[in-house]
Amino acid sequence: MQLRYSFRLYPNCPQRAALARAFGCARVVYNHALRARETARAAGEAFPKTGDLSKLLITQAKLTDERAWLGEVSAVVLQQSLRDLDTAYRNFFDGLKGKRPRMGAPRFKSRKDNRQAVRFTANARWKITAGGDLSLPKIGDVRVKWSRSLPSVPSTVTVIKDAAGRYFASFVVATEPVTSAESDRAVGIDLGLGHFAVLSDGTKIDAPRFLRRAEKKFKRAQQALSRKAKGSNNRNKARFKVARAHAQVADARREFHHQLSTRLIRDKQAVAVEDLAVKGLARTRLAKSVHDAGWSAFVTMLEYKAAKFGRGLHRIGRFEPTSQVCSQCGVKDGPKPLHIRVWECRACGAVLDRDINAAVNVAKAAGLAVSACRAQVRPVLVPAQRGEAGTHRGGQPTVVGIPGFY
Repeated sequence: MQLRYSFRLYPNCPQRAALARAFGCARVVYNHALRARETARAAGEAFPKTGDLSKLLITQAKLTDERAWLGEVSAVVLQQSLRDLDTAYRNFFDGLKGKRPRMGAPRFKSRKDNRQAVRFTANARWKITAGGDLSLPKIGDVRVKWSRSLPSVPSTVTVIKDAAGRYFASFVVATEPVTSAESDRAVGIDLGLGHFAVLSDGTKIDAPRFLRRAEKKFKRAQQALSRKAKGSNNRNKARFKVARAHAQVADARREFHHQLSTRLIRDKQAVAVEDLAVKGLARTRLAKSVHDAGWSAFVTMLEYKAAKFGRGLHRIGRFEPTSQVCSQCGVKDGPKPLHIRVWECRACGAVLDRDINAAVNVAKAAGLAVSACRAQVRPVLVPAQRGEAGTHRGGQPTVVGIPGFY
């Protein structure tokens, strides 16, 4: 399996200028190739092939005075830009055919986009120096903050600049699944907003609410940005402050997701989650809280880590009535408003915590053997039905009802 390892880059001023030049050249080649294909489509002609576009937009363009500056960057960067366009078209057409989720048609890139990226393959002859720097062609040796070691020799490296002006190196590495110790424990997870996750064993994990906690900071930074004159350097500085504030929240949320998903996958042999309709929930009044939780990113981490550590990940349908079925007796008790967090089953009389009961039902719907003993909050007295009233035989009362309740 292939994984990405990202590390922070710290280029100096000349290297930042060289990276900006590489971003610009790759963007120009991408946009010209997209324009050529859209022109051919409007005229009813066949799409130009990638080889023809490479010869026209790169090889021949470098020989002209107007495009001679394309030779200032690595040719591999420009070739990979054309391959990115091919991938964008392939994903778009596969979405129309139903082979993958639908996505929009390729669009033109702008120098004002929040994300700029260029990719170097092995043909570019990039390398990691003995001193731990990343040596890139026509850019130089860039300092890297290594947080961990790479498991094998990477095949490609992508240099990314985000909206906050930070630089990252993303390596594609081929890894083998890790053989971890077998575990007989399985768990169902109920994702929510009050608690980020509730496990079928009764564990409740609080929602950090990173976005909600940083709202005042966002407000002050956004107000300062709105007061700056458009096109001024001060406005550009204020924009970076806003972007950095959002990046800090995103990093904290991602770190929380990584730590929790790793702990669950390493401790449990099988994990069951519900396939939530995040896009639909994001159109409700709970949209900000739903985006703040980041359920989709968390489930994605569970998925690839389960494949990496040899664990099982099961998804159940979003229409499974996990909050309506009693985990004790299996009777469907009907829908309940969100403000009802504890309810009593009318069939067996068990008092159930809504979230723990749903987590147990998620695990059972996935076919996992879990214990529902902690789903019950407390035992309650259940009066005997009229048809179950005791009878007197030989002067001794005989109770016919539920054992243990009187």
